[in-house]
Amino acid sequence: MKKVIVIVGPTASGKTKQSIKLAKRINAEIINGDSVQVYKDLNIGSAKIKEEEKENIKHHLFDFVNVNEEYTVYNFQQDSRKLINQIKTPIIVGGTGFYIKASLYNYEFNFEEDIDYSKFDKYNNEELYQKAMLLDKNANLDQNNRQRLIRTIVLSKSDQKRSEKTKKDEPLYDILTFYLDVDRKILKEILIKRLDKMLDEGFIDEVLYLRSKNVRLNIIGYRELDDYLEGKITLNEAKELIIRASMRLAKRQKTWFRNQMDTIVVDALNENIEEFIYNKTKEFLKDE
Repeated sequence: MKKVIVIVGPTASGKTKQSIKLAKRINAEIINGDSVQVYKDLNIGSAKIKEEEKENIKHHLFDFVNVNEEYTVYNFQQDSRKLINQIKTPIIVGGTGFYIKASLYNYEFNFEEDIDYSKFDKYNNEELYQKAMLLDKNANLDQNNRQRLIRTIVLSKSDQKRSEKTKKDEPLYDILTFYLDVDRKILKEILIKRLDKMLDEGFIDEVLYLRSKNVRLNIIGYRELDDYLEGKITLNEAKELIIRASMRLAKRQKTWFRNQMDTIVVDALNENIEEFIYNKTKEFLKDE
């Protein structure tokens, strides 16, 4: 069975840093496991790895989908599995649990079947947007992209029905998963510092650019800064809301990964974390 290493954890837990260090030591390639980082133009707000940070390690499924295009969990499942089978030693890195599990476990989707868009003619875009957000609160949605809104509604409902029938907890690979854990008080401090750095690097300009393309995103950071630019809240209020939402997401991520996948929980701030991850991985790969 093909061996796959997975490094997951909350935002700002050091996943990227540890994945690079491990990849260099075991000659691995990295597959993105973050649903936002697949999109172009979402660079600062998604904390996407910079080219100079890759240290000549091959990275896949980053920055290749236009922000106004549809890219579903089904698309990610197909793309990531193809890469897993091609790469000798793949490392999946990210925080989008459903995407990662769908690629590694026996999730079955039939999402490419035709959708009857005419059934939704009675709804305007605002109504479709509200319905879509109720079904998928983490969806990357543009209220003006009607086709994408309809597909989100249909796919969310379809997945809910199929998930009851699929062998979704049956792994397709031999998987070693590390969850990088950070104490919540410390994580909040890290997030505050990181947000200030992102703002210094031009996060607001990134949101302004998206607004110029008539793109509004219901994604942490982008959503709050958009409200700030609309004059609905102050910048300090936006920052507080971003940190609050990020902390809530981190709590959900920890619960999800520990319940849905067999993880080795690692203290992300332990000074020996690099050696711990490497030694566990070396043992995991020893029979290859």
